[in-house]
Amino acid sequence: MKTFSQKTETVEKKWILIDAEGLVVGRLASLVALRLRGKHKATFTPHVDDGDNIIIVNADKVVLTGKKYWNKTYFWHTGYAGGIKERKAREILEGRFPERVVEKAVERMLPRGPLGRRQMKNLRVYSGPDHPHVAQNPEALDVKSLNSKNARAA
Repeated sequence: MKTFSQKTETVEKKWILIDAEGLVVGRLASLVALRLRGKHKATFTPHVDDGDNIIIVNADKVVLTGKKYWNKTYFWHTGYAGGIKERKAREILEGRFPERVVEKAVERMLPRGPLGRRQMKNLRVYSGPDHPHVAQNPEALDVKSLNSKNARAA
């Protein structure tokens, strides 16, 4: 029996809609990263982008467990000497682009390199309940019903 290897021409991508209201960030990100890579499919091939397109709405209403809302720190470097910067999760979620918390969580669960960057382009995150991808007919995925630990009250 020969080993199956998916070709990029034969990949079938679905559109999935996830409502992130009340969901725990890490649990949501791990599920989204799994689906972006395509590991939920029987045709998974590690070097091929065969994951689904995922739309996340209400990203500003995600929940962080424990004291992460106040204590979790995101670092980045400007490229200059002494240019390390930091920002707390609370500042980001209450700021102008709250969807970046979910984007960073998913990005850091994907492989680094060209394939990971390509798979990140299949993720669309919106802070509100509206999205411009109605024409793709995304099917809703109820993450809350998959496991009781996936959702928390704010």
